[in-house]
Amino acid sequence: MATSLVEFLLQDGLLTGAGHSFRAAHGRSGVIPATQKREGDGATPSGFLRLVRVLYRADRIPPPACAVLLEPIGPLDGWCDDPADPAYNKPVRLPYAASHEELWRNDHVYDVIGVLDWNLDPVTPGRGSAIFFHVATADYAPTAGCVALALPDILAALRAGLSGIRVPG
Repeated sequence: MATSLVEFLLQDGLLTGAGHSFRAAHGRSGVIPATQKREGDGATPSGFLRLVRVLYRADRIPPPACAVLLEPIGPLDGWCDDPADPAYNKPVRLPYAASHEELWRNDHVYDVIGVLDWNLDPVTPGRGSAIFFHVATADYAPTAGCVALALPDILAALRAGLSGIRVPG
């Protein structure tokens, strides 16, 4: 684990903090005020998104150094994104009947997943789910609302003690 906690700032396509500056992708609909965030809108919510834990593919990478709880994921791990389901915005075991994301993906985007404290406690149905800090696609395509970096950069940010991401509104 990193010894200090560090806030990073997402602005103008960059994530900066702890002396680092990384190219970053975020929601395809841009950044919106947190009060306006809704499920499926493709936007990254503004505010402070605290990093609560890191999930990773142990079959692909060693455990990343980080300042929070670290957990490996497996083929049966998912995340519910159905606002009508009691497990909305929570991890689920697959197969799962309600709408969900599979965390064990072939495309490497979820090789590292930082779970950000968006709509976690309490969970409000429809306010947005699965707002993660994860690996960007090679072309830095916009996300569904998450913050994404290249794998070496996400590992460096975690190693530097990233404890949360400030997203100006």
